[in-house]
Amino acid sequence: MHAIHADKTVSYHTALQDLKDDGRLRGLKPRAGLDFVSNDYLALASAPRMRNAVAAALEAGTPIGSGGSRLLRGNCDEHEQLEADAARFFGAETALFFGGGYVANFALLTTLPQRGDLLVLDALVHASIHEGARAGRAEYCESAHNDPKSVEDRIRDWRAKGGMGRVWIVVESIYSMDGDFAPLEELAAIADRYDAFLVVDEAHATGVYGAQGRGLTVPYEGRENLIVIHTCGKALGAAGAIVTLTRVLRDFMVNRCRPFIFATAPSPLMAVAVQEALSILQQEPDRQQRLASLVAFTHRELSVRGSQSPSRSQIVPYIVGDNARAMALAAALQARGFDIRGVRPPTVPAGTARLRISITLNVGEDDVRAMLDALSEETRATSP
Repeated sequence: MHAIHADKTVSYHTALQDLKDDGRLRGLKPRAGLDFVSNDYLALASAPRMRNAVAAALEAGTPIGSGGSRLLRGNCDEHEQLEADAARFFGAETALFFGGGYVANFALLTTLPQRGDLLVLDALVHASIHEGARAGRAEYCESAHNDPKSVEDRIRDWRAKGGMGRVWIVVESIYSMDGDFAPLEELAAIADRYDAFLVVDEAHATGVYGAQGRGLTVPYEGRENLIVIHTCGKALGAAGAIVTLTRVLRDFMVNRCRPFIFATAPSPLMAVAVQEALSILQQEPDRQQRLASLVAFTHRELSVRGSQSPSRSQIVPYIVGDNARAMALAAALQARGFDIRGVRPPTVPAGTARLRISITLNVGEDDVRAMLDALSEETRATSP
């Protein structure tokens, strides 16, 4: 009996050992120390207003679970209200609420692009976008990162080879591992020029950038060819994702999107939490301002220490290169009370293992200064 069990799992043991030998074996660790790793940029996840809003909804009778698909009994007033408020807030015609950013990206890309269409993905977009492209009906290719000319070249090459369908350009407004910004103005112009759709994942911009935290797509919202994904589990401090789009595309999603049709609807309590987060963005603009100030302070402190980051955002990549050394550096900082995690391939390109340092309102300037001092010291200590 034991031998049969071993034979069934030997390939998994081998795969895990290979990851360990390459310095890429993952494991789960509890949160501990000062937060330099989360995406809770505005510190809303534990904000009293968020807790109070959910508690009040519970007291008023809002159910914990939706009890079914949105097309069955799972469509709650809280979902409908959030979508209406979100559409107004972001300046879109309509919105659709999903249980998470991953499923929203996957759902969108397996539903809207059709057979005969072309998806042009920035090389560094989220894994969920790549998975959605692979599972969908459309042909897909990658363009060089943040390179509008590369996007246009991919479209022209495809048309020259007889491609006749619709083009879908898919990018992030801020990239999750490099913290750099997409050239949205140029990409929007390309989308217009080639009668294409522009799909923008605002995961790390929603709540942080744009007027009242509406994101970097604000100047382009309302366009028929723009679809935006606003993740709710990062700066909004909750969970889920809001997709903003035209009414006809929303109706198509409701009728044809299998991850929407066949999934239990998100908790109506989470819809309440997201709605409260949107209210906080409008009523407490100082959060966005304080974060911007802290991010600027961080980059100034890095510069003083002779370390230039390729990012100017709240995501600060500290490239180490070697997998094992990146993890050793992260462990050393954790031991000193700073929750910083290492990120290794395949999440990032081979040879670019790094610390992904996240700046949030869960820390202050003194914490940032102390963290950067420790980073300098431990970098010297772990250097080969």
